[in-house]
Amino acid sequence: MKRIISVCLLFGLLAVMAVPIWAATAAATPAPVDDKSPASPVAHAISTVTGLAISPLLGTGAYGAWQYFSAKTPEAKAKLPWYAQTTFWLPALLLVGACAVKDSLGAVLPPGMKKPLDVLETVENKATGLVAAGAVVPFTMNSLSKMIADYHGAHPGLHPTGLATIATIDWSWLLNILTVPLGIAVFALVWMASHAINVLILLSPWGAIDAALKGARTALLGLITLTATLNPWFSAILSLVVIVVAYFVAGWAFRLTIFGSIFSWDFFTGRKHRFTPADRENKLFSGGGLTKEGVPVRTYGRLVHQPENEKLLFVYKPWLILAERTVTVSLNAPSVGKGLFFSTVRDGDRTSFILPPRYRGHEEAVVGIYKLSGGVQDAGLLKAWGSLKELFGGSAAKAQVA
Repeated sequence: MKRIISVCLLFGLLAVMAVPIWAATAAATPAPVDDKSPASPVAHAISTVTGLAISPLLGTGAYGAWQYFSAKTPEAKAKLPWYAQTTFWLPALLLVGACAVKDSLGAVLPPGMKKPLDVLETVENKATGLVAAGAVVPFTMNSLSKMIADYHGAHPGLHPTGLATIATIDWSWLLNILTVPLGIAVFALVWMASHAINVLILLSPWGAIDAALKGARTALLGLITLTATLNPWFSAILSLVVIVVAYFVAGWAFRLTIFGSIFSWDFFTGRKHRFTPADRENKLFSGGGLTKEGVPVRTYGRLVHQPENEKLLFVYKPWLILAERTVTVSLNAPSVGKGLFFSTVRDGDRTSFILPPRYRGHEEAVVGIYKLSGGVQDAGLLKAWGSLKELFGGSAAKAQVA
């Protein structure tokens, strides 16, 4: 019953957010397309939505600037949507440039000086992702619907004689019902995979890795944009490859997205000053130590201590809404590794749980609650190979700076 209520609330929230924005897209102006074939708008829409999802701020700013400079007259520019006005795309591109400078300097700066800016950029990526999903993507899909409807309305000969009159009716509203939710779903899928890079940067202790991750994402966006100008079909095929890859890493990206959201919230709100660990169970993330039990890394759940039998249980819900699962936790040499920004629960050298930043300063309390015999130990930098393996496949928390 609780699962049904959660799903209904989720869909209700999406509907409340999407309906007024979708209605506002009726005034959207279709972007000019050189290829006049009926399928060409589909290729452009796929490329545009994928590019926006890879980097929402850069994609939205660049897309708005392109529409602005494509408009030939002041009247046409005045009719452009808000994201194509200089009041939006110019500051957006300047902010992107500032982030690029931060990443360039971060390669030579200590992690402690750059990490707060990484958290801020993660928050920015979430905010611009919501804006793009709620406004820019519906504008794009609305333009696609208008192009398809206009093409078939202008070519009644494509239809049997009895359907020629029906073909002249504006069916863009019906196409919107189909294309807008699909566009938002594709955007969300690709955005989660791209946003995972921001969270990996939060976990990474080296600025050089951060710059490499950001450079790879920007290069992919540039490749999609370049191929779109040369041949929209090449760009659409590349975008479909990105969408398929995003589908297969959706679970991994979703867990990273939740981790980044909670990390950013705890960090910026200073929640550790208002937080006290509970006596019996506390919320945290699983580490690589539970993968043999079938629990994916960075799964959000509750670590429960049962004093009557001294058992530890990890209770979680896959995708946060599915049926609850429980795993018995066995720790042979337990301790808390105290990091610079967040700490971990370790079993020897292996990370079993990742504590959100709210636990920073409460490590002794965690040791007492869960009877961790190893106490609190400072966590230091590991070798480069071990940290890279942890970053992309395991618990990157082991690579935190002491």
